[in-house]
Amino acid sequence: MTVRVILVLMTSVCVEITRWLEDYQPGIVECRLVDASDREWLFIEKVPVVTKDVSVSASSLYPMKGLIACRVIAYVEDLNRRRTVRITTEDPCHVATVDGQNVFEVRPEQILTENRLAND
Repeated sequence: MTVRVILVLMTSVCVEITRWLEDYQPGIVECRLVDASDREWLFIEKVPVVTKDVSVSASSLYPMKGLIACRVIAYVEDLNRRRTVRITTEDPCHVATVDGQNVFEVRPEQILTENRLAND
């Protein structure tokens, strides 16, 4: 018997889960992303979209770390040799800020890439 394991390279941007908003099943939280220009963006999302921690609830201590899946569009370097990463949160999970934004320039250290099982 052959066992086939498929790994998928997942890319995410680090966010801060700032507060619990609603006891909807699953819970709804507010998340904050600070981009490479120090602009703050707010997201309202279901808990499983921003963390694998199933214990997150209204009584959790906030803020806490979270992740939003994204796709890298480009690696950018400006005239001052400052590097940023242009990403979209539209792909793969159709995530956008409260005002509809889904393309951001972030610092390279805000990007997390990891291998996951395809069914994970």
